[in-house]
Amino acid sequence: MALDGCGLLCKYTLLMFNLIFALVGSLFLGLGLWLRFSDGTRVFYEFDDFSSTFNMAVTVLIITGLVMLIVVVFGVYGACNEKRCTLLTFSVLVTILAVAVVVFGVIANSRKDEIGFRIANFYSIIYLLHVANSDPVLAVTLTFIQKLLHCCGATGKPSLDFAKETCPDPDSFSDPFTMDACPGVIVDVFINKAPLVMGLFVGTGVILVVALVCSIVLLTLTKREQQEITARYNPLTGSYQTLQPILSCKSLVGWTSY
Repeated sequence: MALDGCGLLCKYTLLMFNLIFALVGSLFLGLGLWLRFSDGTRVFYEFDDFSSTFNMAVTVLIITGLVMLIVVVFGVYGACNEKRCTLLTFSVLVTILAVAVVVFGVIANSRKDEIGFRIANFYSIIYLLHVANSDPVLAVTLTFIQKLLHCCGATGKPSLDFAKETCPDPDSFSDPFTMDACPGVIVDVFINKAPLVMGLFVGTGVILVVALVCSIVLLTLTKREQQEITARYNPLTGSYQTLQPILSCKSLVGWTSY
């Protein structure tokens, strides 16, 4: 289907959205599967105090990664081939994800104490696993989290911490000797910086809405093309009359109002 600038913008926006979704979904799924089936994590399933929180977090990672990759499959195929059925399925999935993000954001805000402690507990388990096994995947995970939050391990002392190689570079003279411990920072983010957490959910929701709007635009354009093809078909000659070949987003408003 020939698209004008508006349609092409929506098409490439969807492709960029799905590329980001594919990267994040692959990371979630890969980390979740690694934590679930790695030899070093089996010991945590033997202790009830750790297994519930750990297993729930791993399950969330795996399910989230799978859902994101499924959305990517429909999104990429629909955007590249401009198939209405695939785009419609993608739109439904993105709508469900947007609603889920809003609901989880509300839950995270209303139960911020509990969720903050659970995530801090999950971080502590990842930290202990890395200290015990020197796992490179867990080292990368800890490094990302600690650089993002500018914290250092369970002690807050980069020079003495058991996983000091994962701690971020110091920002001040005192950082090599004392830095915030990550479990406390995680809890503080959820409890005392709730607007920041809500902003993350709102930002994710906005991105999903943009992808949904672009998908709806492509859906409408493909529907108009099918209707034009039907209108051009001459059953007597078995051929199509040649009309305007390019679909325009500007003319889309007039078409839908008609």
